[in-house]
Amino acid sequence: MSACPDPAGTVGFFLCRAGQALRAAAIEAPRQEARLLLAHSLACRQEDLLRDPRAPVPPEAATRFAGLLRRRLGHAPIAHLLGEAEFWSIPFRVSPATLIPRADSESLIEAALEARPDHAAPLRLLDLGTGTGCLLLAALTEYPQATGLGIDRIPEAAALARENARRLGLAGRARFLAADWAAPIAGRFDLILSNPPYIETGAIAGLMPDVARHEPASALDGGADGLAAYRHLARILPGLLAPGGRAVLELGQGQRPAVEALARAAGLAPLACRADLGGVDRALVIG
Repeated sequence: MSACPDPAGTVGFFLCRAGQALRAAAIEAPRQEARLLLAHSLACRQEDLLRDPRAPVPPEAATRFAGLLRRRLGHAPIAHLLGEAEFWSIPFRVSPATLIPRADSESLIEAALEARPDHAAPLRLLDLGTGTGCLLLAALTEYPQATGLGIDRIPEAAALARENARRLGLAGRARFLAADWAAPIAGRFDLILSNPPYIETGAIAGLMPDVARHEPASALDGGADGLAAYRHLARILPGLLAPGGRAVLELGQGQRPAVEALARAAGLAPLACRADLGGVDRALVIG
């Protein structure tokens, strides 16, 4: 490693050394992640680190930082190390039991708002495979008169989503159940959201190590062709949508034609598809 300009034991020194180590480990944004980890270790904001690079780092914070850095160099996701990730400008607690919320999935909220533009409507929402609860809870912040149900087969995920709802002041309008999608669900819903597993089984090992090694396989594995969850959704959605209801499904790259065909075969109509910031068809609206 090249020499760092600030004295050993200071903010600037730790940021310099950590940035070098993260870069060597092929981490995409090494300087930013170094700041995130050190700010978390010091319980301060990233901006605070920039005020005085020669400020000393207390020994207990240095120890915390070293442990976090070691785990990140082993490709533990940064969100797991920080304990949360932002989605729709809302902080969500995360854990290894759930998929980490991603900016691409915000396309589903944008598509939902276009499909159901009346923010004051008393909608009934359903989130299938809720994970952290980010889709349902983000939607509830946009529809203040709505209520929602989130379902996840992993009990730890449902519990985490429930905790996120409590922290965001939405526990009174959101329920979360640990159940399989095949379980009977009472009633019909005006808006259904789902980010199902859609990665082909054989492709999972080739994903980034952060994802392949540390995120739950059940939230990734879409079967041999990546479409297993969509086949199931096509079977159950007609019985779950209220008259005039809309479902918004997240898609993997190139999956739009196949999922639209599954929807049509089930008597559902593909109505719109919203691309993410990378131009990938990401949020399919059906009804």
